[in-house]
Amino acid sequence: MDRIKARGLNPVVLAFVGDAVYSLFVREKLAFNSNKKTGELNKLAVSEVKATAQAEFYTRIKDLFTEEEDGVFHRARNAKKPTKSKSATVAEYNVSTGLEAVLGFLYIVGDIDRLNYLLNEGHLEKL
Repeated sequence: MDRIKARGLNPVVLAFVGDAVYSLFVREKLAFNSNKKTGELNKLAVSEVKATAQAEFYTRIKDLFTEEEDGVFHRARNAKKPTKSKSATVAEYNVSTGLEAVLGFLYIVGDIDRLNYLLNEGHLEKL
């Protein structure tokens, strides 16, 4: 999809896609870099993809965002969401939605190099 059309999508839809992108990234990192059993891998993945962890991840990469990515982030962070988090504050949930929207945006426009750069920069020592 071209960037103009992607920027016009509902930011919560971008976050929906970005949630899957982030989850797959985390699961791949854990699976390829660990000898743990699947139950343990799942616990680790869940702890990494929850809103509080995503908000922490955002703080590690926010200075790397381009102006365009920052705009996508802010639109999604401020968007009305259909659900609320059970285990995160409203602020953490809003930040995690913004992060997911940026990841979803990069994925749907096909900017996979940029997506991988941000994901790997934020997780250099984490996973």
